[in-house]
Amino acid sequence: MMKHLCLALVGAALLTPALQAGEDGLMHCFAFTAMEDAKEADWKAWYEATDALPEKINGLEKVWYGKLKRPLRQYDREGKEKYRQWGACMLFDDQAALERYAEHEAHDAWSEVYSKVRVPGTTTYDILGQ
Repeated sequence: MMKHLCLALVGAALLTPALQAGEDGLMHCFAFTAMEDAKEADWKAWYEATDALPEKINGLEKVWYGKLKRPLRQYDREGKEKYRQWGACMLFDDQAALERYAEHEAHDAWSEVYSKVRVPGTTTYDILGQ
């Protein structure tokens, strides 16, 4: 009996990571080009505003951001090459939460801060959960 219980516990422990491999929800990600003349205070304000979003918007669970390991090459409308050096991802409960975020007053305030550290234009994509 004890042997069967131990085997069951070991099996459960081994399967747990596999069950957690895919997240539920929706991951909204974007890469952007940083303004060359953005001030340190503007970056600090963006970090703080981004960190505060999950507390303000129902259904936004977590945010990640930082410099990209390898810049993402993009071309503007005139064919001029530029690079996205920064990225951010936001984990939402579902599509409805992403829509609430887009219309929320906290998003509007965050966008104002974001506009001070990035060149207009982003590369955006959404990843659907399992």
